[in-house]
Amino acid sequence: MLKLYSFSQSSASYRVRIALALKGLEYDVLGVNLIENAHQSEEYKKLNPQGRVPYLIDGENGLAQSLAIIEYLEEKYPNPSLFPKDIFARQKSRAFAHAIAADIFPLQNLSTRRKIGEDFGQSVEDQAKWSAFWIARGFLGLERELQNNPPQTEYLFADYPTIADICLVPQWNNAVRYGVDLTQFPILASFDKKARNHIAFTTTAPETQK
Repeated sequence: MLKLYSFSQSSASYRVRIALALKGLEYDVLGVNLIENAHQSEEYKKLNPQGRVPYLIDGENGLAQSLAIIEYLEEKYPNPSLFPKDIFARQKSRAFAHAIAADIFPLQNLSTRRKIGEDFGQSVEDQAKWSAFWIARGFLGLERELQNNPPQTEYLFADYPTIADICLVPQWNNAVRYGVDLTQFPILASFDKKARNHIAFTTTAPETQK
């Protein structure tokens, strides 16, 4: 059986939990408490030298990085797909996901916030403002892209949830946590609302995790 090293509040872990649920795959969850720095323990780093979550174990193989894990699941278990059928829409969904995972998320994750606090004396409140700024800036770009080319699909880029929706909902949770004014993003809000009502998103949400 698949094993997933995960933390309940980790948006990257949430992405993979959603993907596994959409695929209908069974897996065991092994909790890694980031608040208590369990991801930096020598024991965990022997397993995953990157010292991050999520981390997927499939038999004798282990894989880090949420988007790589999602691509792996797609290739090994292609149905149902997590990508649009149309080739251009597939790449648009990937671009949307990377905008969140590579551009927005790294500037507001726990390790970044801790580092700017340590090095520059930023308070928790200032760290939250920093996070909110970068999330809003990233969301604004995505919102404008959707304004320019409004999706004609039920979910982002397809009539079923794709990797774009998988990345949007966890990042939206972060935006709420850091007090971003989300009224600026009505199109993103509509797709977030649609996706988070899907059972694969509700049953894997942070509040459902131990």
